[in-house]
Amino acid sequence: MGYVAHYGYADGSGEYYISIDTGKCDGCGKCVEVCPQQIFEVILDDYDESVVAVADNHRKKLRYSCTGCKPVQNRLPLPCLEACARDALGHSW
Repeated sequence: MGYVAHYGYADGSGEYYISIDTGKCDGCGKCVEVCPQQIFEVILDDYDESVVAVADNHRKKLRYSCTGCKPVQNRLPLPCLEACARDALGHSW
């Protein structure tokens, strides 16, 4: 059981959301470990299961928080996506 949680915002320049499929996320925390901006945290969901969420202090500034890993040119695979063996994370931009 699970749902897809969307964290982020939309403004005049675009939509900036990180999606986490809680049915796939097992709360391993590997994305937390590799994120240089410490965007993610492990929390207990409504079913007392450990899942990853975007920290409150980053939800309204993801475009800027993720800039180091998401340059305009020469993008490499994102560390958080590579770390997630269960393919539970997604970015909208």
